[in-house]
Amino acid sequence: MALWPNVTRHTKREKVMNNRYSSKDLPTIRSALLRSTMLAVCLVAPALGAANAAKYVEFDASGGVNTQPQSMSNGVITGFYQSTVYPYYNHGFVRAADGTITEFDVQGALETDPHSINISGSITGYYLEGSSVHGFLRATDGTITSFDAPDGVYGTEAWSINKGGVIAGNYNGSDNHNHGFVRDAKGTITEFDPTNSVATLPLSINNGGTITGPYFGSGVYHGFVRTADGTITEFDPTGSTGTLPYSINGAGTIAGAWADSSNNTHGFVRAADGTITSFDLTQGTIERVDPIMIGNKGQITGTYWDPNLNRDRGFLRSASGTVKTFDAPGSGTTHPYSIDGGAITGWYFDSQVNQHGFLRTP
Repeated sequence: MALWPNVTRHTKREKVMNNRYSSKDLPTIRSALLRSTMLAVCLVAPALGAANAAKYVEFDASGGVNTQPQSMSNGVITGFYQSTVYPYYNHGFVRAADGTITEFDVQGALETDPHSINISGSITGYYLEGSSVHGFLRATDGTITSFDAPDGVYGTEAWSINKGGVIAGNYNGSDNHNHGFVRDAKGTITEFDPTNSVATLPLSINNGGTITGPYFGSGVYHGFVRTADGTITEFDPTGSTGTLPYSINGAGTIAGAWADSSNNTHGFVRAADGTITSFDLTQGTIERVDPIMIGNKGQITGTYWDPNLNRDRGFLRSASGTVKTFDAPGSGTTHPYSIDGGAITGWYFDSQVNQHGFLRTP
């Protein structure tokens, strides 16, 4: 059984989108991947240390509920929150380093989903207009530019932006499958797929223009890395039956997750030279480990399942492999999503299953 098979969309716009995307396609939001069919696993790893000295700030967008930070750069955070009015669409926000939150939507959009911010404060993501999904770029002055891949007849989704304003994402073509694209700072879009891919999801681009993400081919998920000149290298950790690269840093190091033949799941780090190191977390029996984001110093943050507490918790893994676990104060579950220097942002569920944003600083 392959990892992450046929996962439906986990946003409020799934009512529109589920009828247009092939069941063979990759899920097109990382939170859907986090809620996928990753099964129980017994792992062996160094003992975890608790991280107690950090400071936490909770925050919420004022216009709704269920705040979900997605990306942070230079202390500025972007993400989305949910409307309190049916059908509960998402809306965008940007939180300045001083804590000021500005909410925004693409003009005419039913839903706005920001997913990445660069060091200049430019934000990219996608939005829903009627039954169509389009990419957008929001400049620091609030000006928003909409765009679509040339062959994105069933939708375009932007996932990541680098300091030069280059954007990576996926589009859904006339074949009803996802394909990759890269959009340069002038707006020129290049479409691409790894060899034998039937679904491509570029999730992260670094400042050198190198892109990573998963693709589906030959019945399983594989990782790929695409350099700025268009060269694509496909990869899998040894023994993988499903590979999901989440992010890439400035050195070209990639962090992600992989599954073995028993559907045990593990984290991995892939160096720029192609060397792959697998890592596990242990706290009794671990059912899931999701390394979501890697920083430029090689530190990785993400979520793992703690069966002793029966909930998701956060972790921070240093470049040397030391792991610390953490929970946002008052959280039922904790979901780190982005790291910026030593600061981490993400969201947590409280005891009433409401989502709140958090900022964790050392």
